[in-house]
Amino acid sequence: MDSEKKLYFPMFVDLTDKKVVVVGAGTIAKRRIRTMVAFTSRLVVIAPEVNPELRELEEAGRLTILKKTYEREDLCGASMVIAAANDKKTNQEIYEACKSMGIPVNVYKDKTKCDFYFPGVAAFEHTVVGVSGSGREQRKSRGLAEKIQTFLAEELGGKGGTKTDEG
Repeated sequence: MDSEKKLYFPMFVDLTDKKVVVVGAGTIAKRRIRTMVAFTSRLVVIAPEVNPELRELEEAGRLTILKKTYEREDLCGASMVIAAANDKKTNQEIYEACKSMGIPVNVYKDKTKCDFYFPGVAAFEHTVVGVSGSGREQRKSRGLAEKIQTFLAEELGGKGGTKTDEG
């Protein structure tokens, strides 16, 4: 199938007790991390340096930070990996390791190396809605997710919930 016509199947997965690894702590990684803390109790962030927001999440017991550079062994036991390092070579190494280990991977800035995309997420209480443009038109997907978030808050009562970028 032509990659421009490829559609991604929307699938909701229980990650509650699954190890999810994020390599990197830059802007994109932080957006992914903010989303993932609501879905897994075993989020591991690998980066030589992290900002205060991530340290606060670690202090609150929402994730584990390994302040170091990535090593292949860091992926052992992972159910999902997000390669968002600021180094293309590192992201390539992560991609190759995940492929050989059968771990679904999302490589930042390279949609040809993504087994899954991050949808725009709108969540309120037990309702979760994901919006995807199959790796294209992220702004439209994010805008739609924000509208859905507002709708959920209004329809289900109160404010709150979660939303993120697609990518």
